[in-house]
Amino acid sequence: MTDQALVELAFSMLERSYVPYSHFPVGAALLCADGTVFTGCNVENAAYGSTICAERTALVKAVSEGRRDDFIRLAVVGNSADYCWPCGACRQMLYEFAPNLRVLAARGDGKFMAVSLSELLPYGFGPK
Repeated sequence: MTDQALVELAFSMLERSYVPYSHFPVGAALLCADGTVFTGCNVENAAYGSTICAERTALVKAVSEGRRDDFIRLAVVGNSADYCWPCGACRQMLYEFAPNLRVLAARGDGKFMAVSLSELLPYGFGPK
């Protein structure tokens, strides 16, 4: 799957977001080495700490289906003028399973940047 196709799949998740508080939908698409993709959207809650980001939704869906160590790329998108980067909690959760993950962060106009997760979380820690 191309980077562009993965970003477009993440954009398709924006309409599923539940964002009555921030009004900021986020979509994500997590690609596995075999081509399987797990998608996610953010789901907010009145108890803000219970909110889950799109990236963690996609990751938890993948892990709950038995995937653990074959994640290669993640697209994260939002409808803003700025690139939509994973938050710190998402970076740490992703690092647990895929410290070498490539992250595609997109703006609302569809343009995106690609960086490694280790660039976003340079001193991350995981099971090793």
